[in-house]
Amino acid sequence: MELKEYFPMWEKLTTAQQSRLLSASDQRSYKKGQIVHNGLTDCTGLFLIQSGQLRAYTISDEGREITMYRLFERDICLFSASCIMRSIQFDIVIEAEKDTKVWLIQAEAYKKVMEESAPLANYTNEIMASRFSDVMWLMDQIMWKSFDRRLAAFLLEESSLENTSTLKITHEIIGNHLGTAREVVTRMLRYFQSEGMVKLSRGTVELTDMDKLEKLSNK
Repeated sequence: MELKEYFPMWEKLTTAQQSRLLSASDQRSYKKGQIVHNGLTDCTGLFLIQSGQLRAYTISDEGREITMYRLFERDICLFSASCIMRSIQFDIVIEAEKDTKVWLIQAEAYKKVMEESAPLANYTNEIMASRFSDVMWLMDQIMWKSFDRRLAAFLLEESSLENTSTLKITHEIIGNHLGTAREVVTRMLRYFQSEGMVKLSRGTVELTDMDKLEKLSNK
């Protein structure tokens, strides 16, 4: 996929601006589990996802993780270049959940073009607004939705993403996504199992009653 395909307003950029972005871009590959951006001190640049899957998460003072959002094919990650936006101070870590290929645009080059081009600035603001919406939705889930409903929704989302009802995932990883301790996840999954919604085995959660999980997640 060419770089211009990620920008619906590409033709509104001047030839010089297009050239600047192209010359400041290169393709990179990351292995599953690799950290590709490590917080505020790391102004990596903009990630444009060609294939694979990235996870953006934050870490509490106690070392507990919680997933903020995920990035899929054709998504653009701005928080990995938060240094180009003075008002943005999100300390976010980004890791590859799957083997991933990206375009990486140098932050300073993107910032210069954005300062010159209203269409690119507007497009960037739209992406930023979308990410803030994701974060606000997450905060709403944490504050007002019980953990059993959040866990049911997460399992259904994972099943949809992986296109299987048998998830190769540990209780610790689920806890990292949802911002809670592994022991809490284990207790709730055991309850789900007693209700016939899942079947547990080492490193695997099999979803056995999608309808029950769906009803629970929508309560």
